[in-house]
Amino acid sequence: MDVSTLDPAADEGGADRPLAAPAISEVASGGTPDASAETNDALALSLSLWPQRLDTGWQCLSTPPHAYASPADLPAQGWLPAQVPGTVAGARRAAGLLDFDHPPPFAFDDHWYRLTLTGTGRRRLRFHGLATLAEVWLDGVKRLDSESMFVAHDLDIELNGHATLALCFRFLTPALAAKRSRARWRPRLVSPPTLRNVRTTLLGHMPGWCPPIQPAGPWRPIELLGDAPHAFDTIDLTSRLEHEDGVVSLTLRFVHPHDATACRATFSCGDHLASLRWDDAHTLSGEVRVPDAQRWWPHTHGEPALYPLTLQLEDGRVSAHALGSIGFRRIEVERGEDGLGFALRVNDVPVFCRGACWTSADLVTLTGTEAQLRNAFELARAAGMNMLRVGGTMLYESDLFYALADEYGLLIWQDFALANFDYPIDAAFSTLIESEASQFLARTRRFASLAVLCGGSEVEQQAAMFGLSEAKRVQPLFTELLPALVARERADVPYVSNSPSGGVWPFSTNEGITHYYGVGAYQRPLDDARRARVRFAAECLAFANIPDDATLHDVLGTIHTHDPRWKAAVPRDPGAGWDFDDVRDHYLQTLYGIEPARLRYEDPARYLALSRAVVAELMGTVFAEWRRAGSTCGGGLVWQLQDLRAGAGWGLIDATGRPKSALHGLAHALQPLQVTFTDEGLNGLDIHLINERAQTFCGELELVCLRDGSVKVMSARRAVELAPRSMACLSAAECLGQFFDFTHAYRFGPRPHDVTIATLRDAASGAIVSEAFHLPEPRLQERHDLGMTISVEPRHAADGTPYGWQLAIETKRFARFVHIVDPHYRAARDWFHLAPNQACVVPLIPLAPGFAIGELVAPASNPRFKADETFAAPAGEVHAINATSAIFYG
Repeated sequence: MDVSTLDPAADEGGADRPLAAPAISEVASGGTPDASAETNDALALSLSLWPQRLDTGWQCLSTPPHAYASPADLPAQGWLPAQVPGTVAGARRAAGLLDFDHPPPFAFDDHWYRLTLTGTGRRRLRFHGLATLAEVWLDGVKRLDSESMFVAHDLDIELNGHATLALCFRFLTPALAAKRSRARWRPRLVSPPTLRNVRTTLLGHMPGWCPPIQPAGPWRPIELLGDAPHAFDTIDLTSRLEHEDGVVSLTLRFVHPHDATACRATFSCGDHLASLRWDDAHTLSGEVRVPDAQRWWPHTHGEPALYPLTLQLEDGRVSAHALGSIGFRRIEVERGEDGLGFALRVNDVPVFCRGACWTSADLVTLTGTEAQLRNAFELARAAGMNMLRVGGTMLYESDLFYALADEYGLLIWQDFALANFDYPIDAAFSTLIESEASQFLARTRRFASLAVLCGGSEVEQQAAMFGLSEAKRVQPLFTELLPALVARERADVPYVSNSPSGGVWPFSTNEGITHYYGVGAYQRPLDDARRARVRFAAECLAFANIPDDATLHDVLGTIHTHDPRWKAAVPRDPGAGWDFDDVRDHYLQTLYGIEPARLRYEDPARYLALSRAVVAELMGTVFAEWRRAGSTCGGGLVWQLQDLRAGAGWGLIDATGRPKSALHGLAHALQPLQVTFTDEGLNGLDIHLINERAQTFCGELELVCLRDGSVKVMSARRAVELAPRSMACLSAAECLGQFFDFTHAYRFGPRPHDVTIATLRDAASGAIVSEAFHLPEPRLQERHDLGMTISVEPRHAADGTPYGWQLAIETKRFARFVHIVDPHYRAARDWFHLAPNQACVVPLIPLAPGFAIGELVAPASNPRFKADETFAAPAGEVHAINATSAIFYG
């Protein structure tokens, strides 16, 4: 498989693989797995120890603000079925009543939820998140008020048969008008600006790029605890490294008191076991040591090793309870020789962090399904990403999100949910922040993937841009409260006050952490990526990335870039006289020499193709610069990973979960084993070889220059050996051993070649592991018949069973940005350059599994597909931007 293939099926677990998160299994002492009755009884008992999720049976009702003071006054009609966790928008969508583009202002109405509880005895209700100003009523009596969607609450109750639980989510207007400390600046990003007073996500409140789906409802789980005598209350897990050993600490609290002399408990991590002690009648604690523990690594640098955790209780019978998994790693910040940089070292190894900024798997529910999350994580990992940033404009993600990051080997940069504002300084607001931050840190303490904790997004930048001096823009929230909490709760995770921060201006590119939009919104030339001397770009490279035609047709309903439906989805900065279509068009003209308006008018399909190609080129070129040997850059995170709505948004993945050309462009530059070019002008081409793996790489480097896309005018070969965790820089002139104007900088006569190709092959197998291409003249010239041939072939599982399709593509001339269009499939590898006379195999991934009857049946050995799933024979076309026409297959 090519290293830049975006093929989730390459991960044998697939989208349906169960998550390695807390699950329950129990076999009675002395029994066997086949002892059905006894085992089922034990399993039922084990399940009762965990909190009961109150997911179903809910109803919701939206009303005008303060129309009803208590649930006793509510009407009998108008209620909708509702899922919990969920939102009012989610309930309306399920009922077919949500206009995504023109939703009602959910935050400015009241919303009621109700559920009938049954049972007898003492119980504990746990609300993991209520958005946003919420009341909890039981049998007509208000029992709880909540002021933050990020704070969890416990409520002890007594059940006597049946009870009605009611939740009311009040409108925000009074809170927005509350008198608090005066803001020294008001960002244009958020509407209304007094949202600074309310602890809610900014999603739904950012005109210009986020649809106005405002959060309202029980967006996090609601649980009922306390039925069984051994019912679990909280489970606190931490891991640490002590020299070469891993140590896991467990503190387990039960809802009910226990007789410590009658219950023995042990705790295991993998094959290693330790006894637990009773701290009091409610609390078990202890540690287990794992000698010479395997490290958890970001997947680009090793295996994200995780150890299974099991609790065993002995109280007249033996019960075993799976507690998920945990990893061991060490993360530190590297500031560079001058002390002004920012980079991460994981397990004492420098890691170039690359990835994207997370938005949400589903803006309506604010959660998304496991399948949606896995799709995003699989695409990110296949593209060579190793970090995702959850920014301050978003929210704290679910436990499932962080558990998947552990599993997939993706580092998480987590902002606290604070962005842009001059926040209130009163004690009540600080108490809310302390509660939400402490709870978040406690519930994510077990996750190895959490790599950076950041006070907030663009707060210092906003203050500086409004002219405040350094002394006046300091907020104790970021310099005192949050760092103290991080030191107490997660001292193993580095903390930074803000993103961006560092430098004379907190957004300087050459110190600390920056948000780099030089190449992008500021329309700087490509060489600005080097001139800016970026140390770490926590945001970068925002473009209006166009989805494939399938998404445009199926979801947006138009491919015309001046259609109102198109423009509604294109992000823009509030108050700006331009949008991000204009930014992309700027580079289309300066890089390719194309007049965008004229091309859009004369040949809209060609305009879309070149617009997709140019962002792929920009992404790959900038990251090749930042990853080169000698670069001061420690990482870059593209803004954003996934669109919140269908259209030409910032996302590398569209709103349907399909990758865009921009993601494919990144995939060709972000792999752990990589060859890249940088254009050094009069000094020719530099070839950069990167090996982030723990093993030595032995291979061969081939350098070829072609004229007319097929005539070899220069070639060279040399053996290369890359030590583990190393990179090397070679001059193309050194490889050739004689003068050749690789970059056409000297211009002694006509340009002698069209493209230079560097191919890195494995010495043992001869397989291509990475390729790099350099065009001395990127402007588009005439188009040609490339002599392209395409054959459709079956894909085979490891046991030889056919289970899908792939394309074998070959050309006689160099093909620029090959793109595959198929109504039923997407290409695992797309928007790539193809050298002549070199067969390229591209797996095809069904857009909708099981959509038609075909000739091949998926094998049971591949868990991504169901055993009876069939796939239609592909029929589509292959394009290249330098080809005279598309080539059809099927």
